[in-house]
Amino acid sequence: MGKKRENINKVKERGKVQDQNMANLFDYEIALQVQEGHEKGCPSQTNSDQETDEETFEEPPSFREDRLNVAMRMKERKFKALVEFRCRVEDAILGDYLFGKPSNKVGGEDNAKAIEQLKEITLWGVPLMPSKRHGGTDIVLLKFLEAKDYKVLEALEMLQRTLKWRKEFKADEILEENLVPGFENLTYQNSRDKDGHPVYYNVYGALKDQQTQYRILGSEEKREKFLRWRVQYMEKAIKELRFQPGGTNSIVQIIDMKHAQGPTTKELRSVCRKSWKLFQDHYPRLIHLNIIINVPLWYYISHTFSSRLKTQRKKSKIVIARPGKVTSTLLKFIPPESLPGEYGGFKRDNDDDFSPEDKVSEVTVRANAFEHIRIPAPQAGVTMVWDLTVVGSCDVSYKEEFIPDDEGSYKVLLQNEKEKKKGEGVRNSFYISEPGKIVITFDNPLLKKKKVLYRYKTKPTVPIYVLNKK
Repeated sequence: MGKKRENINKVKERGKVQDQNMANLFDYEIALQVQEGHEKGCPSQTNSDQETDEETFEEPPSFREDRLNVAMRMKERKFKALVEFRCRVEDAILGDYLFGKPSNKVGGEDNAKAIEQLKEITLWGVPLMPSKRHGGTDIVLLKFLEAKDYKVLEALEMLQRTLKWRKEFKADEILEENLVPGFENLTYQNSRDKDGHPVYYNVYGALKDQQTQYRILGSEEKREKFLRWRVQYMEKAIKELRFQPGGTNSIVQIIDMKHAQGPTTKELRSVCRKSWKLFQDHYPRLIHLNIIINVPLWYYISHTFSSRLKTQRKKSKIVIARPGKVTSTLLKFIPPESLPGEYGGFKRDNDDDFSPEDKVSEVTVRANAFEHIRIPAPQAGVTMVWDLTVVGSCDVSYKEEFIPDDEGSYKVLLQNEKEKKKGEGVRNSFYISEPGKIVITFDNPLLKKKKVLYRYKTKPTVPIYVLNKK
């Protein structure tokens, strides 16, 4: 106890010296409060002595005062919890009990060496020792505090269990393991959401048949490998994060249950439960949002019933979407140019026609009405390419046609009027041989308005017959 008390006193003395820097703690908290604004593109503060050719953003005199007022309005319990947690973590490092109970050895060369090693310990690439004053230390510590409702002792125990688990599980070495064979179709990373969070897709429909499930999860050894692969997937996701004030420090996870088996698949249910609990225990607040799509009826009923037993705070981290609501749900969080085509977006692998910077427009088709999209094509000798998607659960009839400016020319029907599309992006193209326009007509016979997203682009084209002549 004497050694422990001595370390606490050292931390307190260091705290007195750092009183002048306590505003930095507020800055960390302020950064977290305004982080969402930074991620949406708010201008970042630049170095005052850095010379640039562009006009720099000059912070209004009242802005700093407003930010401090925001910090002062924070719950005092949260701020005190962070300060106390910092002291306890530093004490655990200096007292050599970060991985559990305090060491029985007091002093000595071995003890000093162990403490020096603990001073360099990191979690997710961020130093844990608060006195190192790394910009991400408070962000990491706050994740554990938030997971335990700012109860410092419980957060410390959670951090200790996490560090001990990582050492036993060899989580820091897992990126070097070759675990991909058999799992390559189960997950992939695809762009970012509207706030800059990396988006990861888990496609459980790849396990739709019993043979595939047995091949991947048929034994305890295979299920353990699957669990290690899930951890490896999370560690790869962490590499995409930035643990700095204003940085993106969590991911969005989309779980696609299309074609997934029912609740009788105990092996899959068991390993998913284990991985879910593992992420909750050892990766707190690293998943910003879980979106579960194409949810079967049995899962929807089960989730609705079990959700009544959970707090509103926990429910807010999970969004459920039945098959008819997949596109509309995902577009609330992910821009259409970043959403894969199979989910109603415009993103395609190796897309030579469009880029994420190409503008997406929107039109509303009123209930029981027609609506037209007119794409001008004033120049001949080019190819017009367009994407469109209808947001919603029901089909909307539409047709595409080219209408020349010359009244003596014929209209060209590009798409059959009876064709209907839903839940997926549609792309079409047409070579423009004379000036005119592409007209897309939508027919909504229902009593509910529908939203249509579209974009188009002109591409220079050399006709085939010219190439054949050469």
